[in-house]
Amino acid sequence: MLSRKAASSAAQKAAQKTARQQGELPLLLEALPPLLAGVDEAGRGPLAGPVVAAAVILDDLHPIAGLDDSKRLSAKKRQQLSDAIKAHALTFCIAEASVEEIDRLNILQATMLAMQRAVAGLRIRPRLVCVDGNRTPRLEVPAVAIVGGDAKVQAISAASILAKVHRDAWLDQADQQHPQYGFARHKGYGTAAHLAALQAHGPCALHRRSFRPVAESVTRWAEESGALPPVNAS
Repeated sequence: MLSRKAASSAAQKAAQKTARQQGELPLLLEALPPLLAGVDEAGRGPLAGPVVAAAVILDDLHPIAGLDDSKRLSAKKRQQLSDAIKAHALTFCIAEASVEEIDRLNILQATMLAMQRAVAGLRIRPRLVCVDGNRTPRLEVPAVAIVGGDAKVQAISAASILAKVHRDAWLDQADQQHPQYGFARHKGYGTAAHLAALQAHGPCALHRRSFRPVAESVTRWAEESGALPPVNAS
């Protein structure tokens, strides 16, 4: 896995072209190496709950062992690393885009919004932002997308862990309010058990009505009951 310094060097060349196009090259070259912020999201695919993004600037003087793509880690290990990141990172921010924003904007634009909020919430302005995936949000600082970055760049790994732990905790709380859906088990993803719960109970306020299985559940509910399920259904 690349360190922050190595990732900055590798990503900077790729970022320069984008930076030139955006008129941001002078900012990119102000300091070498730049303060690198890693950004990643959790929760684009589920049928319920917010999409969460995190931004992290790590501290080279306090390295954190074991950082990796959050999907490769156990829940216990993710929690341990999340605590370590919060204790030792130079700065971090976790942000959300709500279910309402997802339905109004679409999931891609809501994800970009959550990422923008996470970067804006950093206590230290990054010189370069590295985002997991193939696109970056509009930011006031240079940014580069790195496919598979959550397994390559430590700061992105850290962001992926913070986002995943935060969102899982959100769904655990949601499960207490809406136990009929099993959110604590499937975290809002479209598992067979979740789809069966949708069919049996209809959607609740936490479901993304712009997603096809939820939209189909709304239609089925209306056909069977003669009324749409209330947006704030419990």
